Amino acid sequence: MADTKKIATRQGYGEALRELGAAHANVIVFDADLAGSTQTAMFAKAYPQRHINCGIAEGNMMAAAAGAAAMGMVAFASSFAMFAAGRAFEQVRNSIGYPRLNVKIGASHGGISVGEDGASHQCLEDFALMRSIPGMVVMSPADAVEAKAMVRAAYERQGPVYMRFGRSPVPVFHDEETFRFEIGKGEVMREGTDIAIIANGLLVAEAVEAGRLLAEQGVSARIINMATIKPLDEELVLKAARECGKIVTCEEHSVIGGLGEAVCSLLSETLPTPVKRIGTPDVFGHSGPAAALLEEFGLCAANIAQVAQAFAKG
Repeated sequence: MADTKKIATRQGYGEALRELGAAHANVIVFDADLAGSTQTAMFAKAYPQRHINCGIAEGNMMAAAAGAAAMGMVAFASSFAMFAAGRAFEQVRNSIGYPRLNVKIGASHGGISVGEDGASHQCLEDFALMRSIPGMVVMSPADAVEAKAMVRAAYERQGPVYMRFGRSPVPVFHDEETFRFEIGKGEVMREGTDIAIIANGLLVAEAVEAGRLLAEQGVSARIINMATIKPLDEELVLKAARECGKIVTCEEHSVIGGLGEAVCSLLSETLPTPVKRIGTPDVFGHSGPAAALLEEFGLCAANIAQVAQAFAKG
């Protein structure tokens, strides 16, 4: 994996917006004074009349995006995940979710990998917050290619969508020429029969590496990229549960309310299956280098492999 090209998923978001702007005159982009970080600056440079800098006023930005959508535009609204999902939650719920308006929220800098920005900016609750809004699609891509395809799919879908993009560069698994993305569908990255590891976002790369480490230890792990958290690919989860018998979920998010709980909710009501959740525990993050924080919180290939091996053989 050391030789694999690495690109941040937020870059894929910016490139996709620029391409959508060229193809569709009804695309409008809002940002909360973070265009350089969220990568909407690419769109702003190409289509300045359709890029609105709302300043550090995320609630106002969401309301403005809702207004644009109500007038027939496809609005993309961007900020850091902490502010897009957290600070602006009431506007997202009431002004976008309740009327089911065609607003796509592109939230960058999610999770513990924000690093040195510290706990105030490390949003570990955004999946939980956005999953709780009726009708909201919630997604987190594994690489920049998937991010671009996800943004295009979000444009085509009628209704509100939340997408989380990362700050840190991650390995690119997919071929842009051949990859096809579908909302609500997961992807098997590696076949296996002893245990299934379901991951999203930057932890897909760690899960893939964990699968390799497990194979060296004689454990056959199925690795699944579950980019869509809501609606969950229930068929794929149930198939993995039946064929593998045990499941580990991995996410750069609190173990409360995210991918792990979505999987557990499905299985507990449909096909009771042993599950281990890997994510941040019921704590806030803290400042530090991204790689060191991911290792500290166990969001790394070595820990995923260790947990999965013990679980599979337990």
